[in-house]
Amino acid sequence: MSTIEAAFQSKTRTAEHYVQSVYNATEQRNPHQTEFLQAVKEIFDSLIPVFARQPQYMKHGILERLVEPEKVISFRVPWMDDHGNVQVNRGYRVQFNSALGPYKGGLRFHPSVNTSIIKFLGFEQTFKSSLTGQMIGGGKGGADFDPKGKSDMEIMRFCQNFMTELYEHIGPDVDVPAGDAGVNAKEIGYLFGQYKKMRGAFEAGVLTGKGLEYGGSLARKEATGYGLVYFVQEMLQANDLDFNGSTVIVSGSGNVSIHAMERAAEFGALVVACSDSNGFIYDESGIDLDAVKELKESGNERISAYIDKHPHAEYIEDYTQLWSIPSDIALPCATQNEIDAEAAESLLANGVKAIGEGANMPTTNEAINTFLDRHVLFAPAKAANAGGVAVSALEMAQNSSKLMWSFEQVDTQLHAIMKTIYQNCMQAAEDHDKPGNLVAGANIAGFIRVADAMMGQGII
Repeated sequence: MSTIEAAFQSKTRTAEHYVQSVYNATEQRNPHQTEFLQAVKEIFDSLIPVFARQPQYMKHGILERLVEPEKVISFRVPWMDDHGNVQVNRGYRVQFNSALGPYKGGLRFHPSVNTSIIKFLGFEQTFKSSLTGQMIGGGKGGADFDPKGKSDMEIMRFCQNFMTELYEHIGPDVDVPAGDAGVNAKEIGYLFGQYKKMRGAFEAGVLTGKGLEYGGSLARKEATGYGLVYFVQEMLQANDLDFNGSTVIVSGSGNVSIHAMERAAEFGALVVACSDSNGFIYDESGIDLDAVKELKESGNERISAYIDKHPHAEYIEDYTQLWSIPSDIALPCATQNEIDAEAAESLLANGVKAIGEGANMPTTNEAINTFLDRHVLFAPAKAANAGGVAVSALEMAQNSSKLMWSFEQVDTQLHAIMKTIYQNCMQAAEDHDKPGNLVAGANIAGFIRVADAMMGQGII
């Protein structure tokens, strides 16, 4: 072994020790936050080559600071239902990192919301925002409120009381929330109206995902799903594959799923399956997207109703069996950890060639390693689903200039951003001896930009 090789191995061992020690401390501080620790572990493992080459990051305690949110805000949200009963939910906002710009990240309304989930999402968002190349940081928020089955008046009252607690902590240059699961244009509208009332000012840039009439952006609704397909298409074409002529399965049937299916079909794919939390539909002739949209826009219909109009299709009540449908490309767009090691083996047995994550952390670490070990193309969420936050930043730019861009302008910029993200991830992986590994590349590229900004701003 040469002297140079021995020196590098020594630096690698030092980096491994540093990363493991920071992870152990994080685990001890957050013993029950399983989703957060999973996200931290997946990213940390990718960063060892970075610390081996650039030990100044260790000297400046970048990981110790990066893994700890700048602020964690928790509050009570009382509201009255349509029967006159007082209900109480818990609200959150985690402001994770502002090194690159104001905190940016969605609000999620779902019964599963807790501190661990919001911290995991905020941590991931820090890297995702970094990858877009724009001046936005990382944050996340939400509440354990379930909008399903609630009337519009109940949702409005909840949103107003939620914002009454949150408004002092956000602003166009401080923290800019957006929508996420359970928070769409309607909820954003109610939140914006209450913020405007509390502040006594029209500050369009405080929220993104707004209605077009008061500062929203064209193509924002489509951005995450379209961006996913743009990123995956770059990955496919670099490996002599294509959406055109491929069979695709998609989990979920919400906003991200619908627009991913739409763009994939426009690129020539045959989308044969999609799901909801109860089950999934399989239509070997190709999903009728208009029928799915009609079901979802009605508000209360489950995906099982698809077969009422398409009796040739199949409905399978166990949604976990979706991954047993033969496919070339799988796009998990529903929720975290929906593809575990067993599902990964099922996908591989049924011929999958590429995975593109449309949801946040939909694949377990074990399943990711299975795909990478078997040389399946894998597009990680923090890169592949960055289209939503990228267009949110474009909405902020439009709000700042008090201008509105055309759909084509926004979509063209989105496509360019996703292409650049792909190229930067590939280059970062190549530079750190992980050629073709987009998981490592996304983590490294996202980390370096944040870390350099943190170093430049001192210990704060």
